[in-house]
Amino acid sequence: MTNGLTKDWYLVYAKPRQESVAQTNLARQGYETYLPLVRQVIKRQGRRVIVVGPMFPRYLFIHLDIQSDNWAPIRSTLGVASLVRFGQQAAQVPDKLVAMLQQRADEQGVQTLPVEEHRPGTRVRITEGSLAGYEGVLLAKSGRDRVVLLLEILGKFTRTVVGVGAIERGT
Repeated sequence: MTNGLTKDWYLVYAKPRQESVAQTNLARQGYETYLPLVRQVIKRQGRRVIVVGPMFPRYLFIHLDIQSDNWAPIRSTLGVASLVRFGQQAAQVPDKLVAMLQQRADEQGVQTLPVEEHRPGTRVRITEGSLAGYEGVLLAKSGRDRVVLLLEILGKFTRTVVGVGAIERGT
């Protein structure tokens, strides 16, 4: 709240891969924005790399007062596609959600998503290597970066060890 006015968070829909452009240009116009960033591991050319990008691709939050702020320039701001609306009503985001996202961020404003924990007994699918596509049951962890799987191949059960990064939750 400023000067007795109530500000709420709303959603801005950015142009593809222009969330940062939209945020920079909205800030230049005096708008308070928040673009939650996330650090995640992705595969690029067969290698696992850590990248930082928007937590919600194409979306960022903007803090506005429905009565006193001028909303007109937002739509024509470089990088902005539109304000998210439900009918004629701008999509309001709960303050608690934005506060929680801001609190979970590190000093650089980046959040780290928790790595999915695979537990013994869960079905997993191998995603890379010569056994890619096979599904099996996780038996145990074998060191920090490896797991033991039980696979059914040609009617026989076989144990195999793969890297923890080479599996995902199965069906």
